[in-house]
Amino acid sequence: MPTPDARPRLCLVTPAFADANNGNWQTAQRWARLLAPAWRVRLAREWPDGEPADALLALHARRSAASVAAWAEAHPDRPLLLALTGTDLYRDIATDAAAQRSLALAHRLIVLQERAPLTVPERWRDKCRVVFPSGTAWRTLPKTDRHLRVVVLGHLRAEKAPEVVFEAARALAPGEGIRIDHIGAALEPAWAEAARATAAACPHYRWLGGLPHVAARRRLQRAHLLLHPSAMEGGAHAVMEAVLSGTPVLASRVDGNVGMLGDAYAGYFPPGDVPALVARLRQLRQEMAAPRGALAALQAQCGERAALFRPDTEQARLIDCLAGWP
Repeated sequence: MPTPDARPRLCLVTPAFADANNGNWQTAQRWARLLAPAWRVRLAREWPDGEPADALLALHARRSAASVAAWAEAHPDRPLLLALTGTDLYRDIATDAAAQRSLALAHRLIVLQERAPLTVPERWRDKCRVVFPSGTAWRTLPKTDRHLRVVVLGHLRAEKAPEVVFEAARALAPGEGIRIDHIGAALEPAWAEAARATAAACPHYRWLGGLPHVAARRRLQRAHLLLHPSAMEGGAHAVMEAVLSGTPVLASRVDGNVGMLGDAYAGYFPPGDVPALVARLRQLRQEMAAPRGALAALQAQCGERAALFRPDTEQARLIDCLAGWP
């Protein structure tokens, strides 16, 4: 006779499923796996979903607002956790009533980087717990010395500031030895048109569209640099995977990036400042072969952050979030 499963049941609500291939789906999938030793986890687009649960963990304050409200009404004494993702953390919770109600109803708020609690209204800030995303470390590969290979990783949408990449590519000459691979699907036709126009005008820029996760990670692994020019949110997964691939990061100085890489990190540029970005790219190209150059310094700093993004660190923090009620 099979032994009864004594693990409590957790419903993990995520508006994004595999067809989205975005950070929310990757987070949900990973958390289900990491929590499995302590919880029986099922993924759902919304709650109620017809199955019993002992706790609810919902991703996204606005998109999961109906599930959060339904759970709070049905089970006010059972754990209710809310994970704040990029757009709701940096936009929705400031303006959207449903998102704000989710913050009020949740027992705990999970955020993915260490500056995120500063964005949460002060009255709910003590609910926040930082859980850095994690991934598998991939060995650092030898890099070509013929040019600086830059990868931009993220769907083309306004929050990710793809226009900064396009303008930087146009400001660079093909002979400067800086090549940019832009990975991500265009979420609006205008972004696709702009990417194609940039590729036609700039032989050193390529738009590769959306790629499977492993293929994108391999390109990141072989790059000298991840460029992440976000305008308002961060790049939690892209930044984390770059660090775990031995690839340093050049990022806009926005809270989402600073919260992943730390205040003292040397690889920032002002958001939207194309001349500053181009100047940094040229500097990194000039010093890419120097053992103590700017690129090597960024790589060393990223290496110091790598332990934050280990799966056992993320697992321990997640399990702790679901422990000790009230």
